[in-house]
Amino acid sequence: MAAMLRRLVSVLAALALWVAPSTTARAEGALMVTGVRAGIHTAMTRVVIDLSARMDYRVQTLTDPHRVVIDLPELEWSAPDRLAKPVGRVTGYRWARVKPGAGRLTIGTSGPVEVRQSFLMPPSEGLSWRLVVDLADSGRDDRPKTVPVAVAAPPKPPPQAEKPRPIKPSSRPVVVIDPGHGGVDPGAIGIEGTFEKHLTLQVARAAKQELEKSGRYTVLLTRERDIFIPLRDRVAFARDREADLFISLHADAVPRADIRGLSVYTLSQNASDAEAQALAEKENKADLIGGVDFSGNSPEVTTILIELAQRETMNLSAGFAQDVLDEMAHAIKLLNNSHRFAGFAVLKAPDVPSILVEMGYLSNVQEEQMLRKPEHRAKLASSLARAIERYFAGQQKAKRP
Repeated sequence: MAAMLRRLVSVLAALALWVAPSTTARAEGALMVTGVRAGIHTAMTRVVIDLSARMDYRVQTLTDPHRVVIDLPELEWSAPDRLAKPVGRVTGYRWARVKPGAGRLTIGTSGPVEVRQSFLMPPSEGLSWRLVVDLADSGRDDRPKTVPVAVAAPPKPPPQAEKPRPIKPSSRPVVVIDPGHGGVDPGAIGIEGTFEKHLTLQVARAAKQELEKSGRYTVLLTRERDIFIPLRDRVAFARDREADLFISLHADAVPRADIRGLSVYTLSQNASDAEAQALAEKENKADLIGGVDFSGNSPEVTTILIELAQRETMNLSAGFAQDVLDEMAHAIKLLNNSHRFAGFAVLKAPDVPSILVEMGYLSNVQEEQMLRKPEHRAKLASSLARAIERYFAGQQKAKRP
């Protein structure tokens, strides 16, 4: 059953999309991408990006998953959002704003590729500026290699059993803290330019330090630095280490600048309100920025995952969420209706009590300024540590005869 659950948790949707050149009219003087197309060109896959003007760019290839990323200035995206079908090595693409003044076009590929050439073509024959990128097989073969055995070789050892899951570092409770976003995914960006990914890592480090003072817990972070980690890998990290608690840290931004306050989310098939549902959908799409859509369990699979989630785990998550809110209320302003429910991907481990903490709103000037202060982040970390102590104390009490 556990193996089946792990397989279900990692289900993802594939990218397979195609577009024709965009006919969107160009805004006067604006930088924009108006079309993306691909085709086979002399044994290579050629990607052509229609630009409204000449602009700087940088192309690089990345692996795990295989993809090509093109860094461009911040611009208006008026091309179609996706491909209708794969072409050559290209399986699809995604555009994202990665930081103020910069955007990234991520092109998914069906295997390892290399960039044979990339160049800008000036306007001609009624066409605007075009960025041309030619992709070819890199020559690497990522498939497992079969090594022939010589006739005189000694007999092969018997096949080893499947590698077991990592064992807990000790008998102490394992707490996994997940700093949301990271790397090419900045998360929300505040009015004053604060990146959510930096705040979540700072509070996670502070909470880890606070918890480790007692020596009663093993505290692990899903990321220790500014790197991108797919949502499914964050869940797998906690489950592989047999975590007793999983806490994902975030800070949101919404169109209304007057909304502020901390809230805590636990898993539900249906969000508690429209705002919670919208937030869950946005966070679950974070993997798109890394180049592949990992958000995507189908409705049927999502239903199965939730049905398989142990009722006890969901109850424990809800109880822990209340512990966090009770402790935070002493020092932190809470959002109205502060315990909410949504279908966040990182809350779907069926055997690990999990919560997601929205530490505040970067779209609120006052709250962004507070989140930037080390003393405020310290309050968040110490309140979270007290809530964790309270949770495990309650678990010990419940086990007594």
